[in-house]
Order: sequence, then C-alpha cells, then structure tokens
Amino acid sequence: MISGPSGVGKGTIRNALLPRVDNLQVSISATTRKPRSNEVNAREYFFVSEDEFRELIAEDKLIEWACVYSNLYGTPRDFVMKSLEKGLDVLLEIDIQGAMQVKEKMPEGVFIFIAPPSIDELIERLCNRGQDSQESIEARFAASQKEMSYMKEYDYVVVNDNLADAVKKTESIIIAERCKIN
Repeated sequence: MISGPSGVGKGTIRNALLPRVDNLQVSISATTRKPRSNEVNAREYFFVSEDEFRELIAEDKLIEWACVYSNLYGTPRDFVMKSLEKGLDVLLEIDIQGAMQVKEKMPEGVFIFIAPPSIDELIERLCNRGQDSQESIEARFAASQKEMSYMKEYDYVVVNDNLADAVKKTESIIIAERCKIN
C-alpha cells in the first residue's frame, strides 16, 4: 500500500510501477467525488452516489473508508480479496485515514509512505497539477501538515524528490517483501 499527502506523486509512482512489476493488481476505490474530465468509471474509481456508498458501509463491503475533502472514498473488500486469492499482490493507493484502517484490519500488509522532499515542493506540485481549486489546494496543504506526522506508522518511507528513484525504491520494496521469509 502506498499513501501520503495529496500531490506527493502517489498516482504517478503507481502508474510507473505497473509495467515494471509482475502480478501487481491496483485496487480501484469507490468514491462519491465527481469524476475529473480524464477519468472513467471503473478505471480510476468506482464513482457512486452517497446513498450507494453508505450502503457499502452498512453491508461491510469496504476494507476501509474515509471522508476526504468532503467526499467519501473506500476500498471494496471483494475486489481486494478476489485479487489476493488469484495470487496477485494488491496495490492500494489511499489516503492516510484509510491506510490506518487497513493497517488495523490487515497488519500483514506492507505500508509505504510517499513523502515530498519539502513542504514548499508539495505546495508547488498541488498548484501546478491544475486539478484543484484554490480552496481545495489550501485544504490539502493544511491536511498535509497532520498527514506527515503519520510517517512513523509505516514500514517504509520513500521521498519523492526524483521520480525515477522513487519508483525504483518502491519497486525494490515490493521485490524485497516477496523474498521475505515469514
């Protein structure tokens, strides 16, 4: 699992890992957030209504869920369990709140915190990606301060100061964990 503050490059690292790492399945989260212009339902997210999401919660069909920036996000349990049963490693790219829930329910998971090289760099990335309103950027920056304090709860930290290096380090962690003797 990879997580870290918004804008740190989790999605970019995830996308770079996919062609490099065999037997890796990316988990698709459910969300009540409206799709961005380039997003497709069931590819980036399962876009659902708030009522549908609340039903998933009530039926315990999510491994984790959280309200992030006024939207609900969660990881569908069936999707993850079926992938694991097929012998695939499942890569979750989720926020800090969700990661802590997964850690409680599935402590055997591998938890990787993606960190920015600096707070200034994180702010610049949030502003330059062109996906968020000024209000959203400010909320994400404010949340990042608290999110950084959770770094100690993770098994690994990868600083995304150079994308190629961050991808290589994350790939190395996955390979090392596959070689681990339990």
